[in-house]
Amino acid sequence: MMDHEQDEHGEYTEHAGQQRRELGAFVRARRENLSPDTPGTRRRTPGLRREELAARAGIGATWVTWIEQGRAVRPSAATFARLADALGLGQAERAYLFALAARHDPADLSMRAGADAPPAIAAIVAALPHPAYAIDPAWDVIVANTAAQHLFVGLFDHRNPGVPNLLHYVFTDPAARALLPDHEARCARAMAEFRRDYGRGMHDPRVRSVVEALQGNSPLFARLWAQQGVLGREGGPRRFDHPQDGALFFMQHVLADVDRGDFRLIALIPAQ
Repeated sequence: MMDHEQDEHGEYTEHAGQQRRELGAFVRARRENLSPDTPGTRRRTPGLRREELAARAGIGATWVTWIEQGRAVRPSAATFARLADALGLGQAERAYLFALAARHDPADLSMRAGADAPPAIAAIVAALPHPAYAIDPAWDVIVANTAAQHLFVGLFDHRNPGVPNLLHYVFTDPAARALLPDHEARCARAMAEFRRDYGRGMHDPRVRSVVEALQGNSPLFARLWAQQGVLGREGGPRRFDHPQDGALFFMQHVLADVDRGDFRLIALIPAQ
């Protein structure tokens, strides 16, 4: 018979109990694979004892017991971070632990803006003959090929200091208003897509600063932000009115990096 228990949002779900059991089994398996601090000691069970793991992690042994037993408890993210360190988890294992725990890893660098483009994304952007670029959680354009720099008039203008930011460009640059024929609708979509990313990256001060700056500099952004619209970043047809090339029609495709899922690669393929 399936468990019907409350999830982290206080709603009843048949999956909550199963998720906790998976978490407990994972922690126990990793604990039993660890070597004790004092080798050569004869033991009835493999690996570390729960009390030893708790001591390594600097947490109470009761937490380890309850987690392994799949109890309906909610340890803090910091507790799981210490547990992950004590277990010596790799990157993928650590991400799996936090996914099962429904917690955000405080050491997760993947949601921090300001990093270089992941190598796979940078390589694809450079190889594509059509406009392609990548954005980080703050929607800074961290890499763009020559075709994208030609298309987005003004975005890469060297008179503008700092890293080009796609959201600032769309909402505040007159060149964007001329480039996007359905400007307000494109702004609404961009803002709603950004809000989805913001829900994951709002702990990053650079991401928050984008919202604060645009709320002060763009009445349109302030109005749309207050409407709480949220959309996934999707592809589809896009039109641009380029000052030199005239009306251009593309199909937009959006990809995420395997290791850095918070980075987005956007490719614009000419429409047939």
